[in-house]
Amino acid sequence: MDIGVILAPLPRRSAELARMAESAGFATLLYPDSQNLAPDVWQQLALAAQATTTLRLGPGVTNPVTRDPAVTAGSALSLHVESGGRAICGVGRGDSSLQRIGKSTVTVAAFERFLAMLQAYLRGETIERDGFPSRLEWLRAEGKTELRFAEIGKVPVEVAATGPRVIAAAARHAERIAFAVGADPEHLAWALETARSAARAAGRDPASLRYGAYVSCAVHPDVAVARNAVRGTVATFARFSSLAGAALDRLPPQLREVAAELRAHYDMRHHTRATAEHARALEDEFIDWFAIAGPAAAVVPRFERLAALGLDFVHVVPGSSEMERDVAATVLHGLATEVIPRFRGTVARA
Repeated sequence: MDIGVILAPLPRRSAELARMAESAGFATLLYPDSQNLAPDVWQQLALAAQATTTLRLGPGVTNPVTRDPAVTAGSALSLHVESGGRAICGVGRGDSSLQRIGKSTVTVAAFERFLAMLQAYLRGETIERDGFPSRLEWLRAEGKTELRFAEIGKVPVEVAATGPRVIAAAARHAERIAFAVGADPEHLAWALETARSAARAAGRDPASLRYGAYVSCAVHPDVAVARNAVRGTVATFARFSSLAGAALDRLPPQLREVAAELRAHYDMRHHTRATAEHARALEDEFIDWFAIAGPAAAVVPRFERLAALGLDFVHVVPGSSEMERDVAATVLHGLATEVIPRFRGTVARA
């Protein structure tokens, strides 16, 4: 099971962060695409690509609204070429990137249309766009060296998915699915079976997909410090189960009440912050159920249960925004020395 990490890119620091992630043994580094809260994701990923040699790189995640599918495909393929085939195109329905410009998360139907177009562009196909035949023309520009997918492979599309309809859409169109449902093995097993069933129904071999999860995790000898480190991101990821249209009655009992509270009280002005009122309201028992937080002796068995499910990868969310630097350093050191060596996998998976 590969273990990657999602970190916030920093101006003049993104390359350094990427080198740090690679030296720590992470298989993948994701930078979020939220234009009002972070510098441009594709620029920062390009800097990361120049600073590393094995690390897989991608947005965690981009969306169908702030970037047209042709723009996203062109950016992802550019990164893929420049990095020697190390790009992952992570996509979702949109969250803070849309909220900060007064827009809402797109419908599942619109998201699935976006996925189909994105994949067509990435395969080098031509799409009819309002009567115009549209494709990435620079792939096969006349008189120039043609890029051959056989040399670098196709950019894999990875969908961040929470509910059954998005999971099913991902199973029909994507190469990779990253479940954003927390770290509980039973809830993740439901997500896995939902994806595999949808893949079979679509005529795809479920074994041809790669499955993973976003997991808020803090390795720290003080369990109270560890819980507080992930409190903000636990609230953020648990809220995904409460978005408009989500059926709360299908959720596990541990998540149902929390999702209802977050639907009513989540304050996007304090997105991902542990100090937010909606994050402080989370009980320790829920954090222990949804996230992985505590000393290494308690953390490693939790990851072993995820690997036993058959997950191919985990994207670790190693703490909330505004976390103290010494806590962040301890968390990342614990992941690098205590967790990753137990689960080191093959970085070059598609």
